[in-house]
Amino acid sequence: MPDKTLQKHKDYLFPSVANYYKDPLVIESGEGYYVYSKDGRKYLDFFGGILTVSVGHCNPKVTSKVNEQNQKLQHTSTLYPNDNIVNLAEKLAQITPGKLQKTFFTSAGTEADETAVFMAQHYTGNQEIIALRHGYSGRSMLAMSLTAHASWRHGGTQIAGIKHAVNPYCYRCPLGLTYPGCDIKCAQDIEEVIMTTTCGEIAGFLAEPIQGVGGFITAPPEYFKVAVPIIKKYGGVFICDEVQTGFGRTGKRMFGIEHWEVEPDIMTCAKGMANGAPIGATIARTEIADSFTGLTISTFGGNPVSMAAALATIQVIEEEKLAQNAHEVGGYLREGLLDLQKKYPAMGDVRGMGLMQGVEFVGENKVPDAELVAKLFEETKKDGVLIGKGGLYGNVIRIAPPLTISKSEVDDFIRVLDAALGRCK
Repeated sequence: MPDKTLQKHKDYLFPSVANYYKDPLVIESGEGYYVYSKDGRKYLDFFGGILTVSVGHCNPKVTSKVNEQNQKLQHTSTLYPNDNIVNLAEKLAQITPGKLQKTFFTSAGTEADETAVFMAQHYTGNQEIIALRHGYSGRSMLAMSLTAHASWRHGGTQIAGIKHAVNPYCYRCPLGLTYPGCDIKCAQDIEEVIMTTTCGEIAGFLAEPIQGVGGFITAPPEYFKVAVPIIKKYGGVFICDEVQTGFGRTGKRMFGIEHWEVEPDIMTCAKGMANGAPIGATIARTEIADSFTGLTISTFGGNPVSMAAALATIQVIEEEKLAQNAHEVGGYLREGLLDLQKKYPAMGDVRGMGLMQGVEFVGENKVPDAELVAKLFEETKKDGVLIGKGGLYGNVIRIAPPLTISKSEVDDFIRVLDAALGRCK
């Protein structure tokens, strides 16, 4: 007999609301690293709601703060200040890199990116934006225009003034070169893009330190040190999209871009910032934030419940040293994946940082193997493990468990992945 939840999903939701798996999984509850389906099965969650569950499902330290706030005040909008919104803004100013100081809160990463682009355009007086191929920025018209991934760009009309530079995809170098002897030509090419496809004066450059939906494509260490000065030379600001990489996910440091040792002018955050509560944030240098004094509000931005969730999540990340845990356990995970790669040649590339690890699956001559990834999804689910997928060709599995994960759960994951790969030969 069909599950009533699945039937109602089909009857009452847009068909574009896609689900994972041939038989979609109806999740009823979660605790720590695990989620439980409606039929009572237990699953080890190694995707964390698209890198959103930072400190574990239903973390009691976060849940208690959310429940407390729910009993006190649930909504105000940005028209009324409250302690939570100012305290979270202050905390972000303290923990973000460089001179980032003032924040505008929204309810999702898409809105955060929209706000960042608007601020870059308003501050510089320029309009054109450089983004990267394979990047993903969200589901609004502007966000889809910034996105350079055909599967996620919909509608024939796109917003003008956005130019896409080649991305630092070393495994499939768009310029046919090999790192490190390439002299980071992918970053140098940004100047050519500006000089040939723009008016020569740009508003900014938006990039993810590690491309999320793109398949955890990880820029080489020199990339941003070459790219950002070029952006500044032509009048632009650097917008760092930390929606997936932020809040300890990449290990050791709180934000991904800190590994590349450059300072953003504007940064966007969402997802793991509040452990699942709806939130988005755009934080900028003071002079950029202060350049706009027009009338604006956000109905749900700064919601006191979401702010409480974010403050509690950040507190757990700091007190439990979860960025360091992501580094140590992420390194252990990476070693396990590299050991499997020796056994399975289809694991063409293993990449990422911390607890943000991706595996690109290929056939001969690096031909993308999306069919194998589809099989792996079903096989790992059978063994009680959930993973993510991505990449332009749909041939990358994305591995991103909660930052609280231990080596024991990593061992369980590697064992399941090994068995699934063995069955998919």
